[in-house]
Parts: sequence; C-alpha cells; structure tokens
Amino acid sequence: MTISAPRKKQVISGARRHDADSGSPEVQVAVLTERIASLQDHFRTHLKDHSSRRGLLLMVGKRNRLLKYLAATNRDAYSELIKKLGLRK
Repeated sequence: MTISAPRKKQVISGARRHDADSGSPEVQVAVLTERIASLQDHFRTHLKDHSSRRGLLLMVGKRNRLLKYLAATNRDAYSELIKKLGLRK
C-alpha cells in the first residue's frame, strides 16, 4: 500500500521546483496521488478493508486541501500540476 523508495524518488524528481525540493505542495500532491493510486489497486482485491478506505479518504481530502492552497497562491503551478497528473478535466 505504500510506494517504494525508488518510485517515490522518481515522483519527487518529476514534481519538484528545484534540486533540493522535497516538501513543496506540488511534490506533496504528486506523492499523495501515487499513494492513492496504489490504494485503489489494493481495494480491487480487498473489498471489505474499511480501515484502509478511511485512510484513502483522508489522503484524498489532504490532496484536495493542498490543491486548493496551490490554486489560491500560484495558479500557473496549479494548472501545470493537474495537467501533468491528470487529476481534473
């Protein structure tokens, strides 16, 4: 359900603003999106895992709050990020 360290490094390197960036909203949203995708695969086989489903809902809410913050502070970065991750239409 968690993502591997090499995969997390790939996600971070694809979303960061500069070389030492690991905590910007763009990086956090990208990592959360990867974790959400892995949990969705988990739920295809474990339909009644409700405790993990709660964690999924918490992650989705956190991602939405980060996206709302990014949209309010840096609209260009928000637009670029949602296009890159394919989140909204």
